Amino acid sequence: MTRPPATLALSDGTVFRGEAAGFLPESGITTGEFVFNTALSGYQEVITDPSYAGQVITFTYPHIGNYGVTRADDESPHPWCDGVIVRELTARASSWRADGDLEDFLIARGVPAMVGVDTRRLTRHLRVHGALAGAFGHADPDVVAAAAASARGTDGCDLVSRVSVHQPYELGAGRYHVVAIDYGIKGAMVRQLAERFRLTVVPASTSALEILARRPDGVFLSNGPGDPAALPELVAEIGQLVGRVPIFGICLGHQLLATSLGGTTYKLPFGHHGSNHPVSDLSTGRVEVTAQNHNYAVDVAGVAGVRVTHVNLNDDVVEGIASDERRCFSVQYHPEAAPGPHDARYLFDRFETLIADTAGEGR
Repeated sequence: MTRPPATLALSDGTVFRGEAAGFLPESGITTGEFVFNTALSGYQEVITDPSYAGQVITFTYPHIGNYGVTRADDESPHPWCDGVIVRELTARASSWRADGDLEDFLIARGVPAMVGVDTRRLTRHLRVHGALAGAFGHADPDVVAAAAASARGTDGCDLVSRVSVHQPYELGAGRYHVVAIDYGIKGAMVRQLAERFRLTVVPASTSALEILARRPDGVFLSNGPGDPAALPELVAEIGQLVGRVPIFGICLGHQLLATSLGGTTYKLPFGHHGSNHPVSDLSTGRVEVTAQNHNYAVDVAGVAGVRVTHVNLNDDVVEGIASDERRCFSVQYHPEAAPGPHDARYLFDRFETLIADTAGEGR
């Protein structure tokens, strides 16, 4: 296959060469914040994770697409990432599950890609200099470089309103009723919750009063994209739920819950993106291998009534918090694990136990 030559330029002036693949935008340019993901498989789940809105995903594993794609692996109806960078894109899928190949998927879903890039060099650059805004595409290299210089990252960006569902929907038939606030919820989270609860998924803009009017036994705060510091209205609504109903948060939901409890958030140099991050459960001493996707982290030092429950063993980032008095807990990583190991799926059972222990209180 003959591909047009392409250029990748970062905002600090660093340039990479390769070839354009996937969807080819008419402008020949795609911009976004460049991050890298260390997962060896699960590329379709990564690409369709709404938490990647505003970002261009660099896969560190050099050979991507070998087992094709299937609708069963979609985490949302369509991808929200701005683009994909790979070393080698497989031309032929080989799996009994495959509905098609990855490049056709990218073309059909409107996702630009670039192949033939030295992704090892790009990853090392991002590790040293942090996640960087930039641009790539088959336009003139000078035009790509100019777009990179003016590109922006996710700092200060509300991307939740872009990815959240517009209307509530219901599924599941469990004993307890859980309202899940969709900040960019993944399909695997919906499935885990619907297996245990009667579930109502509501838009991120839903007020605390509207949620409480549904008389939930518990509230779930989902993952999502962007900077948590850009979402003070969502934090305020969570603050009106805390202490009135059991709450479980994941990823962005964890960051928003921590902020509502009095904590703060900050941006990590290059974030945690992959399915192989070790986390220590401080209550048991057990080490979990976890799936992660976040550029921001929380600080709850000195916050009364909040304890740290999980810590990242690579860099000591807070990976979990809990407030027993206010019946809420959250984790930074992804226990639904799509893709990733299933070490932490017990947290959904822990949420069910918390609801069972407090059902009927705080309404």
